[in-house]
Amino acid sequence: MTDKPTRRDLMRPAQLLAVAFGAALFGGLITAMSMGAFQAIPLEDVLHAWSVGGIVAGASFIAVLLIVSMLLLVVDPNTQGGTVDEPLLVKKDAERAAKKSSGH
Repeated sequence: MTDKPTRRDLMRPAQLLAVAFGAALFGGLITAMSMGAFQAIPLEDVLHAWSVGGIVAGASFIAVLLIVSMLLLVVDPNTQGGTVDEPLLVKKDAERAAKKSSGH
């Protein structure tokens, strides 16, 4: 096998879902706790806190899953693991400056 990761290796569905689920769980619990879900308040207020926490958890699950998936689409798997021996932008900037000075 090759040493370079493929796009499939970078986008493992179980890992993406685990990250999104962790963020959703964190957001939902923090929301429910901040609204008083664990306090001695009337039952309707506790249920309201948990329902808002569930809504926040669902929205954050979808948002994190979408954002991380889109960011992974930007990564070129062929460039992963390679070494960089020179600055990334200096060479391109020098070529542009040479083109501008020559009149192109």
